[in-house]
Amino acid sequence: MKQQTIFRILVLTAILLVVTACGGATPTAAPAPAPATEAPAVSQPSGAPVSGQRTFVIVPEESRASYLVDEQFFAGALEKLGVAAGDYDVVGSTQAIEGQLQLDLDNLGSALGDNSFTVQMNTFATDQRDRDNYIRTDGPRFDSYPLATFTATAIEGAPAAYNEGDEVSFKLLGDLTIREVTQPVAFDVTATLVGDTLTGVATARAKMSDFGIDPPNFANTLTVADEFGMEVAFTAREQ
Repeated sequence: MKQQTIFRILVLTAILLVVTACGGATPTAAPAPAPATEAPAVSQPSGAPVSGQRTFVIVPEESRASYLVDEQFFAGALEKLGVAAGDYDVVGSTQAIEGQLQLDLDNLGSALGDNSFTVQMNTFATDQRDRDNYIRTDGPRFDSYPLATFTATAIEGAPAAYNEGDEVSFKLLGDLTIREVTQPVAFDVTATLVGDTLTGVATARAKMSDFGIDPPNFANTLTVADEFGMEVAFTAREQ
């Protein structure tokens, strides 16, 4: 089964400019032109260094939490659900997300203070209302267990220093609680700080069965892979 591809590679196409000269009458000899002087390379100024412990609060209306699963529909799905047979990558999203990040920009290698966020899982929406109703009232029963909570415990791979505007990547380790079951999870984070605004994307993978959820499996209709992806595209502003 195909795995959800979270990040796509952008391909930059180089354009070659060709200059041609037209022939004419035979020119008289002329002194060779002086070689062109190359313009000195201009380095782009780096952003100013930033430091100190700072707290950033997630802005829900500018953020989005998503789950990503692989579904396989069989021939019977067309009659029961109106869905053609085949493999599907499903994305369910919500903006019902809250939380904050407290970072010591002089020591990004440590997670300090309250680094956590919560997602209201019973507000996830996909392209199928029947699927959304099922995960709320049956199966995972997110109406009964609406909150997923992640609490960070450590940061790995962060740079020793940070300049404003730089894009940095690191791992945010912590504990994820779903349906009152807590498991360790590592999010891969890419983030940028400009002024008082921190933006980025955090992704991770886990298994439904690790949180006491049986992956849906309906004979002659569909199966759902146990492993699923999580993605949080966030905007957080300094408090």
